[in-house]
Amino acid sequence: MNALTQPVGAPTSQRALTSVAGLCAMVFAEFLAMGLPLPVLPEHVSGALGFGPFVVGLAIGAQSWATLLTRPAAGTRSDHRGPQSTAVLGLALSALAGALMATSSFLSAANASLTVLLVGRGLLGLGESLVITSALSWGVGLAGRERTGLVMAWVGIAMYGALAIGAPIGSALFARFGFVGVALAAAVAPLFGLIPALLTKTIATVGTTRLPLRTVARLIWLPGLGLTSSALGFGAIAAFSALRFKEAGWSHAPLAMVAFGAAYVLARLVFGRLPDRFGGARVALGSTAIAGVGQTLMWLAPGPGIAIAAAGLTGLGFSLAFPAFGVEAIKHVPPQNRGVAVGAFAACFDLAMGVGVPALGLAVGAFGLASAFAIGALGALLALIVALVLLRTKVVPS
Repeated sequence: MNALTQPVGAPTSQRALTSVAGLCAMVFAEFLAMGLPLPVLPEHVSGALGFGPFVVGLAIGAQSWATLLTRPAAGTRSDHRGPQSTAVLGLALSALAGALMATSSFLSAANASLTVLLVGRGLLGLGESLVITSALSWGVGLAGRERTGLVMAWVGIAMYGALAIGAPIGSALFARFGFVGVALAAAVAPLFGLIPALLTKTIATVGTTRLPLRTVARLIWLPGLGLTSSALGFGAIAAFSALRFKEAGWSHAPLAMVAFGAAYVLARLVFGRLPDRFGGARVALGSTAIAGVGQTLMWLAPGPGIAIAAAGLTGLGFSLAFPAFGVEAIKHVPPQNRGVAVGAFAACFDLAMGVGVPALGLAVGAFGLASAFAIGALGALLALIVALVLLRTKVVPS
């Protein structure tokens, strides 16, 4: 019985869900290593190293590009060698990345320090790619395909929770110990993820005949397009909401991201089971519609109150877009290709951040800050159309 024909109502043991919780702890440790340096990296690169905004962006983006370029390879490794060894490798590389970033602080030449820092950031991106791809594939293998949406929802909470907690801790460490202290903490954090990675039940690799990457990409491109399009709203708020508030002379700009994050986590906690229960396409219809309303209100907001509420609506809608479209992606591929499918699907989010957000920046330069949210609304509309198409697409068992 393959992934396309197993019963949707197949029972999942409590032990399996407990194992998925262990994987979430592993993901939390990995993303803590990412969240710790994130708020202080711009200040370190521009202040201590003396580089301009472009290099600051390069230092921030090095991780995302490394993640984007290695997602399919991480999925292939997970399929062939198993998700446990893949996750352990990713955690080890992330710890090494933190050590390299700490080493960069001891180099007196700014160019040399920057080079080592960029290598560390790229290595951290590779580690993230290995850990998150294997965690999703591993979780689905433990809980069953019929719990794909729940696994993705839980993993997402671990990711964003670690980023939220890591930011203030990283800032406090930076104030007390400088960048080297932050980097050393980032090196230690992934090591704690090794505990759940080694204790969680392993899953066997499935089958011997695997589809080539291009075939898997063809099978999941439509859900991937839905994710990429819906992620533009998140990118618009993350990159341009504070500037929008400043331009309009509104106060309490940070509350936009707080509202987004709170609504995002709340939706995952309360509604995380919906994609599995009602189907990914149906949930994607509702979630992209809500996100589209949020982006439209953000675009046209007359004051800060409406803008903050709009950011919350965007978070509420986007929160379920990943697991909803993810359910659609996973059900289109056989189990022996689960890892590469997850990797390719997750890369669609990286594509939105690495390519879509800079494109939003070009639009902002030409048409003003509000245009970022108008494009975010159009992205949500495109994602809604994708969900409609998926709702009418019949999955043919392989």
